[in-house]
Amino acid sequence: MSRSWPWQDSLGADKTDTTDTTDFSEAFRAAGIGAWDWFLDSGALKLDEAAMAVMGIDPDKYDGLINAWTSLVHPDDYPWVAEDTRRAVYTSGSFDQEFRICRHGATLWVRSRGRALADADGRPYRLVGVIWETAPSRGNSGKPETEPDAEVASTERAARIQDLASALAEAVTSQDVVTAVADRVMPPFGASGLIIQVPDAGIMRVIGAVGYSQSFIDVINAPAEDLGPVEEAMRTHRPWFVSSAEEFVRRYPRMPGIPALGGKQAWAFLPLVVSGHVAGLCVISFAYPRHLTGAERALLIALSGLIAQALERARLFDAEHARAQALQRALLPQELPVLPAVTAAAQYLPAGQGMDVGGDWYDVIPLSADRVALVIGDVMGHGLPEAVIMGRLRTAVQTLSDLELPPDEILGRLNDLVNGLGDDSFATCLYAIYDPTTAVCSVARAGHPPLAVVCPDGRVSFAKGHGDPPLGVADPPFEVVDLPVPEDSLIVLYTDGLIESAERDVDSGMSRLAELLHTHHAQDLNQLCDSLSEALIPADKERPDDAALLIAQVHATAPDAIATWSLPEDAQAASAARQHVRETLGAWHLSDLALTTEMLASELVANVVRHARGPASLRLMRSRSLVCEVFDGSLTTPRIRRASWTDEGGRGLQLIAALSDRWGTRYMTTGKCIWTEQSLPAQG
Repeated sequence: MSRSWPWQDSLGADKTDTTDTTDFSEAFRAAGIGAWDWFLDSGALKLDEAAMAVMGIDPDKYDGLINAWTSLVHPDDYPWVAEDTRRAVYTSGSFDQEFRICRHGATLWVRSRGRALADADGRPYRLVGVIWETAPSRGNSGKPETEPDAEVASTERAARIQDLASALAEAVTSQDVVTAVADRVMPPFGASGLIIQVPDAGIMRVIGAVGYSQSFIDVINAPAEDLGPVEEAMRTHRPWFVSSAEEFVRRYPRMPGIPALGGKQAWAFLPLVVSGHVAGLCVISFAYPRHLTGAERALLIALSGLIAQALERARLFDAEHARAQALQRALLPQELPVLPAVTAAAQYLPAGQGMDVGGDWYDVIPLSADRVALVIGDVMGHGLPEAVIMGRLRTAVQTLSDLELPPDEILGRLNDLVNGLGDDSFATCLYAIYDPTTAVCSVARAGHPPLAVVCPDGRVSFAKGHGDPPLGVADPPFEVVDLPVPEDSLIVLYTDGLIESAERDVDSGMSRLAELLHTHHAQDLNQLCDSLSEALIPADKERPDDAALLIAQVHATAPDAIATWSLPEDAQAASAARQHVRETLGAWHLSDLALTTEMLASELVANVVRHARGPASLRLMRSRSLVCEVFDGSLTTPRIRRASWTDEGGRGLQLIAALSDRWGTRYMTTGKCIWTEQSLPAQG
């Protein structure tokens, strides 16, 4: 059923001629409704007599271009009217606007409705619509208004400046400044593009852009002989405005393709000057020809001063931020070592609030006999001071690890170091040594969450033991826990920043970590790090603390790559050691190393017989190198002597150092071990 107006029911059917093709233009003129037709490519605007009357355009002086219309729109309404129209063009949609025009010195309200038309290719090429006057004034007096009162205009200008100033006050980085300008400056002016450039090594580099393609940004970032408006900004320190693409080409004839490439038709170039030097250039652009009024230009110039100050402050922060990041990268491992006993991956997540440095750290340190030290720590707090303390602790751990000290002694010496830093310095640390020959991980921790062991079948367990207080307040000795670790299991070390948050305590965090490890344990280690961090610390939530994560997959030494013998406690021990070496290296197809290894084993055993006490044993291990170890029950420290040419002894360790690639001593509860390493011959 069709609807009709009420008055249509009173008309007789015999008075209705459905074949009549009446021209409604007279009805439009009688109602004061004008029609218009705007061709986008040429800027031509057709207006009928009624439309010209509404807009107050003299037919004898009308040039047929869109500028005659836009110049009459009230300056305060123009930005949103232009943006609304632009949106209709780009979406091939319609619009309905009520705005003010300035006609013959008076301000009145009009209403315009229109729709965009597209060609056969779907490209908008034309706008058509109608316009009529709605009221002579929106004031209370009933009389037409003159131009807005200066005080009102000043208040509106101050409000916009205050709005941008508030946003810029919260801007920390250069990207924050770009976002604030895009959100607070572009919409009120109906702008469609924004570029902010800064000087960098003699060129102007884009640090932020809105409304431009990456290909255009690449073009203006590339070095060029003629910089056009950029060069003018650097030279004059003055803002300038270009109202059309034709004006741009006239002004910069050597850059004729820029308007079409960027898709813009008008520009406001605003040098960002701070203390007499140009900190950058802000370019506000429009998708259509745009003549900014004096008030608009004054407002943009005022806003550019705020942008300049904020950008200079943000760039100082960015520089400091970059230095801090460089420090953090230098203090953390650049890459984890590739070792026979473990395959490792790690991740560091800085705290939020713009801080990319902190006190969380990790390390993977190779030890003798393919053993590996896995270390993770957390200096209380986050920031540069904590990062410096972290660097000192990490350096100390590496130095102490070279001494082959057990985990509890490592933490004891670190505790002394932290005590020396002052009463307000505290740190947690977990130090673990994985021995692939026994598949046992020895762990000591000071105030740190326990490590997790993930078996190949997905079972997760945490290291037992109560742990000790943090470094700086602990009272040694530290507890050591030995954990059997099955082949291909994962050892997971982490800091409390990964598992603890405002919504989750440490216990809940460990439970959640165990669930995630059970679910994702089969993933690649780097992917597993990402999965854990994304689940435990979502990217959309602020991180109150640093977080570090270290995951190591363990590999046990093959039984046939190890040979061990007990040695007699007499002068025959060296001879027995040489025979064991000769036979074993022959079976391992390493006869090329037999003579050298026999000499090393003989010297090591002779040193035990002469200076130490039993029981003594010999062990050979084949890995990425050949390891020869001699164990005894003494804690006497061997050291190289500088024997003179008349001395009969004292040259044994010099010979060992000359024949091996590396050698050293490590201590155990039952005594010590002197070891050597030799490179394996190249495989043919």
